[in-house]
Amino acid sequence: FPGWGSQSSKVQIHHNTWLHFPGHNLRWILTFTLLFVHVCEIAEGIVSDTQMKSRHLHLFLPAIMGFVAATVSIVYYHNIETSNFPKLLLALFLYWIMAFVTKTIKLVRYCQDGVPFSQLRFCITGMMVILYGLLMAVEINVIRVRRYVFFMNPQKVKPPEDLQDLGVRFLQPFVNLLSKATYWWMNTLIISAHKKPVDLKAIGKLPIAMRALTNYVCLKEAYEEQKKKVAEQPNRSPSIWLAMYSAFGRPILLSSTFRYLADLLGFAGPLCISGIVQGFQNTTNNTNTTEKVKDPSNSYLSSEEFLRNVYVLAVLLFLALILQRTFLQASYYVTTETGINLRGAL
Repeated sequence: FPGWGSQSSKVQIHHNTWLHFPGHNLRWILTFTLLFVHVCEIAEGIVSDTQMKSRHLHLFLPAIMGFVAATVSIVYYHNIETSNFPKLLLALFLYWIMAFVTKTIKLVRYCQDGVPFSQLRFCITGMMVILYGLLMAVEINVIRVRRYVFFMNPQKVKPPEDLQDLGVRFLQPFVNLLSKATYWWMNTLIISAHKKPVDLKAIGKLPIAMRALTNYVCLKEAYEEQKKKVAEQPNRSPSIWLAMYSAFGRPILLSSTFRYLADLLGFAGPLCISGIVQGFQNTTNNTNTTEKVKDPSNSYLSSEEFLRNVYVLAVLLFLALILQRTFLQASYYVTTETGINLRGAL
């Protein structure tokens, strides 16, 4: 199977990264969401299991296996992408199909058993069916664009010019989404800087998209468009502000979106801490009362019952804080990079 995949045209490049397959960022976002839903499924199964007299491994063990499989799929996809072996994505496509079918069967069975929509396990299963279906659609899109399985002439791809230049060391625009969010690609530079002082040669050249000349041309074209529009209206003059917004407005809006998401996640901390404190208070008040044990035939947990568990709230607090700092750092980065590009263009 790897031998069949190695028939793909692999172009030698200097850096250990590769131009992304179609739908790269969407695939990573969907996979991260899938991992989060798996964590919720594991937690729901463990909480349900603790409220029963006997152990029921089927409530959380398959979810753990699904979490491991989703993690392996990320590693598998990353290695295929950096090696440019799109044919090997067929194995991943088959896995998404099997996962989609099995989760759909599970969802249909819940409907036949009369499980209400308000139960958390039903909602988690429905979300997984949607996520697996979207991941299947992403793979189909790669097959359609790259033409690598059912087509006679696969699409020939060429890496960006920056990746072929050994002098370019700034790889932020070309690495995967996880490396972008954590700046993992900078480890090599940081390690070398720890061993000896960094000079300009070690830093390398800027990518073409970040050079002053490139941004100047972009701003100039936007300003020329403003002049054409103003020529039709004699009472108006071209606006450099509108030209800057036209040339650099998209990253500014992206930075604002990241900041809004970070601010919204800031509410998760007080809410989770309040729920944890309230949960411990309820535990203290109910010390002398007998705890109600669930019937194994009715082991379904509602969202409200799930969020009353202090351990669940602690995990959600941890994930929310990590995600908040990630969005906040991404906002800072995009703002700084856009500001440098705009200043160079001016």
